[in-house]
Parts: sequence; structure tokens; C-alpha cells
Amino acid sequence: MAEQFSVGDHVRWNSEAGYVSGLIIRKHTKDVDYKGRTRRCSPDDPQYEVRSDKTDHIAMHKGGALTKIESG
Repeated sequence: MAEQFSVGDHVRWNSEAGYVSGLIIRKHTKDVDYKGRTRRCSPDDPQYEVRSDKTDHIAMHKGGALTKIESG
């Protein structure tokens, strides 16, 4: 099972453009439609909406793609 995160956690992930950091704004524990696709989520395998620090772009990621970092 991937690490669990909470709303408000500061995280980073690897994107096509390199590492990006952002803030978790929502945690999904049930399947959800996101940008035209169904994202499979469960309490044991949630997905997270994350807002980029640099661009304010919102992306959705599984916990395994995220690493918690210290804010500041």
C-alpha cells in the first residue's frame, strides 16, 4: 500500500518537465470522473488532487507518485 497523504500536505512528483511541487487540495477514496476519465480510487488506494506551486495547475496522482516535502 502506498503512503497516505492528507489535504494540506506539500508534495513533489516527477512530470514530463521534471520535478514539480505542490499542495494536496483533495483526497479521493471513491472512483471519480476527472478530465473525462474515471479514476479508480479506494480508501486503501486513494488519489490526490494537487495544485502546482508554480503554475496553479491541478493534477491528480496516486500516492505512489508523490513524495512528502517540508513546506517553507
